[in-house]
Amino acid sequence: MAVKPRTSGSDESSHYHLATTPKANNDVAPSNSTDSDVSIVVRGHSTTFVPVTVAFKNLWYSVPNPSKPTESIDLLKGISGVARPGTITALMGSSGAGKTTLMDVIAGRKNTGSVKGKIMLNGHEATELAIRRCTGYCEQTDIHSETATFREALTFSALLRQDSDTPMSAKIDSVNEIVNLLGLQDIAEHMVRGSSLEQLKRLTIGVELAAQPSVLFLDEPTSGLDARFAKLIMDGIRKVANSGRTVICTIHQPSYEVTLVGYFEGIQGVQPLPGEYNPATWMLECIGAGVNKNTSDCDDIDFVQCFHGSVLKEQLDEILDEEGVGRPSPHVPVLAFGRKRAASSMMQVKLLTQRFFSMYWRSPAHNVTILGVALGSVLVLGLVGSGLSTSSYQGICSGLGIIFVAFQFQGFVSFNSAIPFAFNDRAAFYRERSAQTYSALSYFVAGTLVEIPDVFMKGLIIAALLFLFMGFTGFAKFILFWLGVSLSVLVDVYTGHLLAFALPNIVLAALTGSVTSTIFFLFVGFNPPGSSISAGYQWLYTITPQRYAMSILATLVYGDCSTTPELNNATGEYNNVGPEVGCQPS
Repeated sequence: MAVKPRTSGSDESSHYHLATTPKANNDVAPSNSTDSDVSIVVRGHSTTFVPVTVAFKNLWYSVPNPSKPTESIDLLKGISGVARPGTITALMGSSGAGKTTLMDVIAGRKNTGSVKGKIMLNGHEATELAIRRCTGYCEQTDIHSETATFREALTFSALLRQDSDTPMSAKIDSVNEIVNLLGLQDIAEHMVRGSSLEQLKRLTIGVELAAQPSVLFLDEPTSGLDARFAKLIMDGIRKVANSGRTVICTIHQPSYEVTLVGYFEGIQGVQPLPGEYNPATWMLECIGAGVNKNTSDCDDIDFVQCFHGSVLKEQLDEILDEEGVGRPSPHVPVLAFGRKRAASSMMQVKLLTQRFFSMYWRSPAHNVTILGVALGSVLVLGLVGSGLSTSSYQGICSGLGIIFVAFQFQGFVSFNSAIPFAFNDRAAFYRERSAQTYSALSYFVAGTLVEIPDVFMKGLIIAALLFLFMGFTGFAKFILFWLGVSLSVLVDVYTGHLLAFALPNIVLAALTGSVTSTIFFLFVGFNPPGSSISAGYQWLYTITPQRYAMSILATLVYGDCSTTPELNNATGEYNNVGPEVGCQPS
């Protein structure tokens, strides 16, 4: 039997019917029985992006001159070009020629300097919002959340960057198509951590494709790869272009089939491309772009003027004057987006919180270290403080010292662990935020929420063991003690996050963290007491958050009396005074 597509009826174009075919060992003609129809639904690969033609006219980009602030340096000088859907446009040149600069300007990634000229999308002048929403940008460095799997990274991008009106099933289907397109089936469920450079490069492309962009920018997609892996990556990029997207990339090693070979060979004085020679290297040698020229005959050739007088320039001008390319077309609507980011704030916080939970769960070294310190330290302190008397100043001071060390030590460990943990995710945060995946507020709200159950669980362990070993009683006191310890440690963790994101590097964050934790430790009001701190340092005592936690914890366990003292008005003394030091009249 053979299965072939039905053609009767547009509504049945995605079904097949069965047709009988003669068997190899059967010479008898098939019967005239009617073919049976079988409804086999074929999943369509519908695209959710609009094909976009990118055009730029007379593009200039200038930055201030560091040595002469009143002057500027032109990095781009009157560049024009077109990139159409279904094509790969390669930006080539020597190092420092401005390839990445040109691509960054087109992609709207330059937030400094001055840009002049026009950038058009389907003939309409591009807006910053339109560029950010309809393009994907693959950076040269592959940066991802290391604890996510390949499929999770793709799904995260698809759910947050595809339009909110797109059904969830369609977003998941697009992820599966990207997995197949880039050949990620075998590693889709593997964690990103420990992956090869070539696998990370494919993931970088896939994450951007998951947003269903109309235009894909790639900065040196084959950088650092050997010939085999570079070919795999470029084959994947070719498939991306074949899907109808516009691809613009900077590249050093293009295919031999490039159009510039015939153009340069047609210029008088330029030696032909030698056999088996890299066309990109040959081109750079011709124009002397940072390398030695291959012939002295090229010294007097002005390649810029050659281009302006060439047929290619005439063709470019004609293309830039077409409707839907360099000027609006009545048949091509302007790209319009209602908001800066595709997903709602609630969806952003939800997915970020889920990713943070997975990140903590898949980082056992981080969690086990903090939990082990909490258990070990409190067990030792609890055994030391077991049986301390509450009826003497010495016993209360010892008990306060144990409480102080317990919650301060846990806070110190959590504080210093939070800095590198948060800093390691900072690069992924910058990349995803620049792609308008989510807002900074959503990221920090999710990072704040995810710490709460983890810190409160460790605070519960500390409170329970201290109450068990030191003989503290009262359920209400226990709950308040637990809250006091947990909130104090939570302040330490959030301070670590603040330093990790506010300071430029992890070394400076760690040094600042050491100073901060020392202030928190010394000016908590235990030793020296707050009343003994000199007036010049009282402001440090006032701003130290842990001093308030210490006061609450001390009051909870030592500020109550087993009996209610009664004042004897006749003698002026208190009767029924309990044995606790906190019950003694002042």
